[in-house]
Amino acid sequence: MDQWVPRLVALYTLLFRVVDRALWPFVDLALRLWLAHTFFISGMMKMMSPLTDASVAAAIDMGGAALLAAGLLTRPAALLLGALAVMAPEYRFLDGHSYWVALFGWYAIMGPGPISMDSLVRRGLADSALPGATRAIAAEAWVASRVGPFYQWALRVWIAAAIAAASLGSSATEVTGELTTHRLFEWLVPVDTAPRLPDGVASMVAGLLVLGLATRPVASILMLGGCTMAMMHMMSGQAAVHLYWLVPLLLLVLHGAGSLSLDTLIVRWLAKRFPQLAGKKPFALDGVPRVVIVGAGFAGLSCAVALGRARVSVTIIDRANYHLFQPLLYQVATAGLSPGDIAIPIRTLFRNAFNTRVLLGEVTGIDCESGRVLVGETFVPYDYLVLATGATHSYFGNERWRAYAPGLKKIEDATQIRCRMLTAFERAEATEDDDERRSLLTFLVVGGGPTGVELAGAIAELARFGMDKDFRKFDPASATVLLVQSGPRVLPTFPDVLSSHAQHALERLGVEVLTDSRVEDIDADGVMVSGRRIRASTVLWAAGVVASPAARWLNAPADSAGRAKVGADLSVPGRVNVFVIGDTSLALAWNGQPVPGLAPAAKQAGAYAAKVIRARVEGRAPAGAFVYRHRGSLATIGRKAAVAHFVRVKLSGAPAWWLWGLVHIGFLVGIRNRFATMLNWFWSYLSWGGGIRLITGDADEYESQASAHRSLRR
Repeated sequence: MDQWVPRLVALYTLLFRVVDRALWPFVDLALRLWLAHTFFISGMMKMMSPLTDASVAAAIDMGGAALLAAGLLTRPAALLLGALAVMAPEYRFLDGHSYWVALFGWYAIMGPGPISMDSLVRRGLADSALPGATRAIAAEAWVASRVGPFYQWALRVWIAAAIAAASLGSSATEVTGELTTHRLFEWLVPVDTAPRLPDGVASMVAGLLVLGLATRPVASILMLGGCTMAMMHMMSGQAAVHLYWLVPLLLLVLHGAGSLSLDTLIVRWLAKRFPQLAGKKPFALDGVPRVVIVGAGFAGLSCAVALGRARVSVTIIDRANYHLFQPLLYQVATAGLSPGDIAIPIRTLFRNAFNTRVLLGEVTGIDCESGRVLVGETFVPYDYLVLATGATHSYFGNERWRAYAPGLKKIEDATQIRCRMLTAFERAEATEDDDERRSLLTFLVVGGGPTGVELAGAIAELARFGMDKDFRKFDPASATVLLVQSGPRVLPTFPDVLSSHAQHALERLGVEVLTDSRVEDIDADGVMVSGRRIRASTVLWAAGVVASPAARWLNAPADSAGRAKVGADLSVPGRVNVFVIGDTSLALAWNGQPVPGLAPAAKQAGAYAAKVIRARVEGRAPAGAFVYRHRGSLATIGRKAAVAHFVRVKLSGAPAWWLWGLVHIGFLVGIRNRFATMLNWFWSYLSWGGGIRLITGDADEYESQASAHRSLRR
């Protein structure tokens, strides 16, 4: 019960909150325009009346309607029109005044929605020097907060009385006589238009509305029934009078029963019983096991999310304040997407995880004996430690290449690559030296894995289509893009047929693929590839990675790539409370083979580590050994070419490209990021646009390094 009750309540609250925020601005605008139209027409008819005393009412009608439609001085306008509806018998809409009074009462007390002049100018007026503006706004807020609950209660009672009168009216007429019954209800409620329900149902619905119990569901059901009855009447040629009741019912659906209701009392009781519903911690964090997760990539994030409702205290440590979707980082590097499209702040993801805190900092060591993580000069204690620190570039012992061939692991890497690439095009436009221009327009990518293939394809596509009309001294399509792969084929982890298709797709884009070619040296002027000197101003590294120093921190055995060897439960041998997951670990959980460094693998490992920790904390039987379930591999080459490999399925071309897009959109974290990425892709796809072609960072720093290197060589 402690688990599913708060979840159901939170889901119920979230559902109606979303409905309120999404619909109310437009419902409010439509309602104001409808009321304004009705009374404006009435005012025009009065203007044509020969009665002299009708001019004042006409002015109120037309002036109040104009203000109501604009949402300007809405409360005074609604108050005047409501008073006119009470006093003037010609406003007896259908069968009573009260329908108008109820609607105008809402605006007189609660005010208009966000699509109104009042809402637009309220903040400015509150800080203005206009006499009485601040007091008027404060008075409006006081009326809404103090009188509003009584109005919402009166609205519920009014609807309940109408339903009871309409449903029980026939039997009441038999007892008291038709004249008496109509005199009783004629002015109070519009009886003839109210929904008619069976006697027992009407009594129950009226009672629930008066008490304010399950108000939103009851009002939703009444709205559905009213729409059905109205459609039946319209089909039979009768007036759809029940439609007029949709508006007050919709007010209850969107805004609820108000504070004077059992719904509010129940919510307050639930908030005390389940503190997380009130934004408080669901349990005291003092004394609970402490879980420290280092790294907020896919592995660390999945582990933290899975522990969000566990009786543990979770601390996430990362040197960046955002979670980065690395599979699309190459699109930032090639000006296809903005960094904000593929990253989201970590704190945003865990703002509702009451047992989780986020620390910004870089881990420099671990004291396993005392159970502490060193972050700068601060120690963070732990009972369970999860290391998900990922991997970085490996230059196979040639660290001086790093300055000339940046890799792609961080946003800073992507923006630096974008800066170098776009600056090369700009300098090619400015130079008068043809040899220098050819060097500037030569882009060489080292490594034929998915990242290298995607980088090379994106650069070639940008040069040939994205910037075809941007320069005057040269044709961007003349740029040379080379992909160097030490093995016999690109995408070596894919089947041969898909590797062949990927290479053909790259060559169709103009990429020169050099297989069985080894990089022997990289400097500021270019690359030495298997004895061949290639002048290239932009060299990008996608050839290898090395794990973070987690194994060294733990003094644990590691493989040649620095990955810590872990047991069947992803814990470090000899340290059952320390787990290493993601690209940092070497887990033989894929049919006896190492788990690949893919996002799905990292997410599975993170969820599994959380499962093991929860089982130990809750005293349950330990989980079985971790088993990686391979979902498939994907790589894209340009705007409609991709390859996809699943267990028994091989796809290439457009179908694989669509699948690649859907999968990557699904893996993005955050609704905004998904929509932004889809819109950018859609626009670029239709317009052949070059995307986010902004040169940021210090391009001169790289040029100064290159010049210094050339001087030393001379």
